[in-house]
Formats: sequence, structure tokens, C-alpha cells
Amino acid sequence: MKRVRVAAAVVWDGPRLLMTQRPPGGALGLQWEFPGGKIEPGETPEQAVVREVREELAVTATPSERLDTVTHDYAHGLSVEIVFVRCTLDSLQFTLGREVHAVRWQPPAETTLDDVLEADRDFLRGATIHGGRRDP
Repeated sequence: MKRVRVAAAVVWDGPRLLMTQRPPGGALGLQWEFPGGKIEPGETPEQAVVREVREELAVTATPSERLDTVTHDYAHGLSVEIVFVRCTLDSLQFTLGREVHAVRWQPPAETTLDDVLEADRDFLRGATIHGGRRDP
């Protein structure tokens, strides 16, 4: 099984994390996730986060550090490697791209994990355990 490399933006607003919801349809429709997406050939995870956040939310992300890398194999056959990158945004006024159904800011401890992509859950649990900002 081929593994897809993905970069995820970890954006804090005080104790709240930014999450985006996938559009309806498909095996992962309406699930919540961190903004981001596939790392293209020749891109670093940081470059991918900047590009994906621009495409998904029409704002500029500034990556600061890699926090974690997680691999996950979904039952429907998708295998992913996610690089979580702490970022700040130049604006909190979003224009949603076609790959984003909704956005929310929520403290990790108040997030229902069943509504979040399986591959993001362990990272999110760690953010909850550390009482907010997850450090590497």
C-alpha cells in the first residue's frame, strides 16, 4: 500500500485549535481535521502547509516548527503519514475553498474524537493531555 505524505497546520488561538471540516461524500466526508493536505513532490511539509492553507482558507500561514509525525492506515485502504507543523496565520478572516465545508476553533478537550479523522486523533489527544498547546 502506497503511503500519502500530508502536512497539517496546527494553529492555536489561546486554548483553541483551528479545525476544518471535509465536504460531504466519500469515506471521510464531514470529518474534522487540521488544515493542510498532500505534500507535493519536491515540497517540504512547511511549504505544503503554506500552499494548502492558502488554497483552503485564503490566508497566509507562517510555519514555525514541526511538532510530530504520525502514520495511520485506514480500513478503507488509505495509508497516510502526517507531519504536524505549528503555524500562525496572517488573518482569521477565512474564505473557504472547495475542500473545506466549515471551520471551527475549539479547545482540544471539548472535541468529540469520533468526529475527527482517525489519523489526527492521537495528536489531538496529546494536545488535550498537555492542557492546550502541544509541545514536541
